[in-house]
Parts: sequence; structure tokens; C-alpha cells
Amino acid sequence: MTTQRATLSVDQILDRALDGQDISEAEGVVLLQQTEADILAAIQQTADHLRQRQAGNTVTYVINRNINFTNICEQHCSFCAFRRDADQAGAYWLDQQVILEKATAGVQQGATEICMQGGLNPQAKRNGSSLAFYLELVQTLKSALPDLHLHAFSPQEVQFIAREDGLSYAEVIAAFQTAGVGSMPGTAAEVLDDQVRKVLCPEKINSATWMEIVSTAHRLGMPTTSTMLSGHIETPVQQMRHLGWLRTLQQQAIEQDTPARFTEFILLPFVGQEAPKPLRHRVGRDQPSLTDALRLMAVARIFLGNWIVNHQPSWVKLGLAGATTALTWGCNDIGGTLMEEHITSMAGAQGGTCRTVEELRSAIHTLGRPALQRDTLYQPLEPASR
Repeated sequence: MTTQRATLSVDQILDRALDGQDISEAEGVVLLQQTEADILAAIQQTADHLRQRQAGNTVTYVINRNINFTNICEQHCSFCAFRRDADQAGAYWLDQQVILEKATAGVQQGATEICMQGGLNPQAKRNGSSLAFYLELVQTLKSALPDLHLHAFSPQEVQFIAREDGLSYAEVIAAFQTAGVGSMPGTAAEVLDDQVRKVLCPEKINSATWMEIVSTAHRLGMPTTSTMLSGHIETPVQQMRHLGWLRTLQQQAIEQDTPARFTEFILLPFVGQEAPKPLRHRVGRDQPSLTDALRLMAVARIFLGNWIVNHQPSWVKLGLAGATTALTWGCNDIGGTLMEEHITSMAGAQGGTCRTVEELRSAIHTLGRPALQRDTLYQPLEPASR
């Protein structure tokens, strides 16, 4: 990662980015500290120009269904309003038939992807094996819906299964691949700074383990996304350190010519309305700041865009209007239809849990830009249309 001091002015930093150079983490911090309207406008314009150069003018989206198969979880993350103990009110654990019915209904509505993640439930085993339980889920879906892309199981879930069954990360990922998992969500990253993680998610994997699992996935040919949970207790320095790690991982994957890499970067602004009180009080607000999120998305484009081309906002967290605005701050993808969502909505997000294709396309068209349906790995599924 880059650690040089930033000595350039904002104009010089933006000029270097427009010349195609990578800016340093320290220079990114300078950009994140700007609050004056004219400077923010210059950062926005730079990010939007780079977005057009790197990803084009078309805005992509995916038709998908999100399935959170259980909220029973052994961990107690300070930002999470989703998790429950097994005997707690509101706890749930979907059986395979219900999961299959949800996936089938999604496909009938045009979904090409199922995104599936859940809590870390130590009781989720088949014949004493956690991996067997997860593989049975995958095989149930893939045997009935063989053409469906399964985007499933975060690095945290990989570590959980490996720990429970005494396996290596590579063994778990390879078993998923064989069963039919097509890609891995880059969630559980939160902020890749262990001082932040001690407050946010002290029981979760540390930064190095998250990066090890993602690197292993890329080496084995499993594409992943990359994410950041922002707007809670982290500083601009820690935000840039996180982005620096993502850029380093992608650079290493390219240098090593691994068969898979990061497909996208997604910013996930913190929603705290129903989050546990200590963190909610520490942050001091319930809903994310759109200005802070837009500035960070712009800087992410400027910092990462040479290496991770696709950038996506979260309409669940920002609302569809906020996510549409983000398409002028460096983002080129508006995400998926989801059809249902529980983790963020249970935290108090106001953006909704489902968007139709028509709603996504209409939002894109308000910007005068063409819309294009893609698959999970960003291959086009139709001609772009206005």
C-alpha cells in the first residue's frame, strides 16, 4: 500500500488522477477532508470523468434475489440489528424447501442470480459437518435451477465452516466451486483496520484473514466483490487504508495472473436506527450522510478505478434517489433488484427491500444515460437502451 505524505494541492491530485496515475492513500485523505462546495464539485467532476473513461456511460444492473437464510448467529457485531440467538424472539432459520421456493420465484421474475448469506449458526450441520450443510443448500438450488448464478457465502462464513470442520480455506472454497457456487460476496470486510474492527466486530475475522480468504478465492478461480461499511467510527485515514488494501489485492491478482479477481466495489454506508445502542450513540445519527457517502464514492473511483472498474452504491441504504445521484459521483452500476432484504432493513434503512427492473431503469434514464442488464460477472445480457 502507498504511505507517502501528501504534499500536492487538491488540483494537483485531481490532475494526476486525470492523467491516469494512481493517487496515494495520503492524497486520498486530503480529498476526503474537503468540505467546500467548489472543491467537492471538482472532486465529483473528476470522479465522473474517470467513470466515463474507465467504465463508459452505460449504467448496468442485475436482476437478482437476496436470501438471508438465517439470522441465528454466534457473533455480536456492534452495528448489527439482524442477528438473533436461537431462542430469541424474531430468530429464524429457513428450511431448504422454502429457500428453493424463494429462488424459483426469483427466477420466474427474471433473476439470473441468487445472493445467499446468513448468520453463523453452530447448529447448521449435516451429519456433524458444517460444510455438508452448506453444500446441501447449494446442491438443492443448483439441481433444480442449474443455470442460476449462485453468489454466496462471505469470507466470514468460509472461516466459520473451516473452523467448525477443521478444514483449510482452500478446501472450503474448492468444495463450494465443485457444488456450483459461482462467486463470493466480499462482505464481512467492514473496515480493514483492526482497531476499528475491535469496536465494530471483535468476534469477526481480522483484516489479514479476510484478505487471505479473498486472495485464496481469486487464486482458485472464484471471483469476489469488495465492500466497505462506512460512516460510523472510522477516520479518513482508515477509510483510505481499507481502499489501499483492496487496490493492493487487485494489483497482486493481476500481477500473479490469477483466474479470478474483484468484480466490483460497493460502498455500504452505516445505517444505525435499530443498531445496538452503544454504537448508535457513538456515531450520533441513525441514517447515513449522503454528502459523506458521495464524497467517499468519488474518492474510491479516483483511487481504485484503474484497478477495480465497476463501482456500485447501495439503494437499500441511500434510497433510490441517493443511489441515482451516486451515478454522477463515480458509480457505473446501480445494483440489483434484490426482491427481499433483511440485514439493512432490520437496521432501520428507509430505502426499501425490493426494486423492479422498471424502477431501476427509470432512475438511470433520468440521467439521460443508457441502461443495461448484466449478469453477476458484468457480462451484458441485452443491448443497452435509453
